[in-house]
This record gives sequence, structure tokens and C-alpha cells, in this order.
Amino acid sequence: MNNNISTDLTNLKWVCKRIKVEMRNIGLNRTIRAGPIGDHDIFRWMATLIGPSNSPYSGGVFFLDIRLPANYPLEPPKINFTTKIYHPNVDRCGKIDMEPLDAFQWTPTITISELISLISLLLTTPNPDIESEPEIAHIFKTDRTRYENTAREWTTKYATKI
Repeated sequence: MNNNISTDLTNLKWVCKRIKVEMRNIGLNRTIRAGPIGDHDIFRWMATLIGPSNSPYSGGVFFLDIRLPANYPLEPPKINFTTKIYHPNVDRCGKIDMEPLDAFQWTPTITISELISLISLLLTTPNPDIESEPEIAHIFKTDRTRYENTAREWTTKYATKI
């Protein structure tokens, strides 16, 4: 039993060290704002994502809830939009469906800042093959103008303006 506790503490120290390195690296990045919500829980983060200028989300400020598992980075974080968004790869609860967040596609070398950059890229280039919201995906595939107009309307209505 004591051996298990020792192993758990060693793993926790390693996880905490990795998270602290990521926090420091994000602090050096001017385009990404993310970090722990409070002083006492390094496993719960919030990120701010600015809508890319070449997308219908331009001008919007979107918030992401990031939950790191206890065995991060061996397991992917859970990332959800807390800002309502009209997107074929984001469900009504804000869950983002993209391959790097899938447990089968996850690799521990991916960092939180890389994930946030990939989510930003997903706003400019939705993946029509992953349908979190089938109705939105159908509109995206068949009527791009309608999709972009609705996404702009939702950005204006729900995303905090800069």
C-alpha cells in the first residue's frame, strides 16, 4: 500500500510540474489567455479565445472551461465552450468534438496552448465529417451563406465583444 502511495505522489508531482511548465509557456504567448480559475486547483482552467478575423466568429470573445484529469497529460483534458456558439463541431452543452480531444487520438505531447490554437483553427475550418450538431452540419454543407450569417448572429448575441 505504501508503495502505491509513493507512486501516486510521484505521478502527481510529475503532473503538477508539466502543468506549471504549460502555465509558464502560456504566459509567454500573447495570443492565448488561459490559466487556472483559482489559486487552489491547477486542474480547472478557463481560457479566452478571440474569434478569428477570417471567420464568422470575428470580434467575439469566447470562454472555454478546461478540466485536466489527474493523470494529465496521459489522458486528454475536457474542454467545453461556456459561451454559446453556433458550430457543427460544438454541441449545445459546449462540448467540442475534434480528433485531438478524442481519447483514441490523444497524444501526451499535445499542450493546452496547442489545443486552444486547434480550437481557434476549428472556428475558421469546421470539420464537416464530425457532426456534433447534425442540423448545423447539414446547413454548413448545403448553405454556407446561411451558416455564416447565423454564426455571426450568435457571435453578436452571445459572445462578449472586445
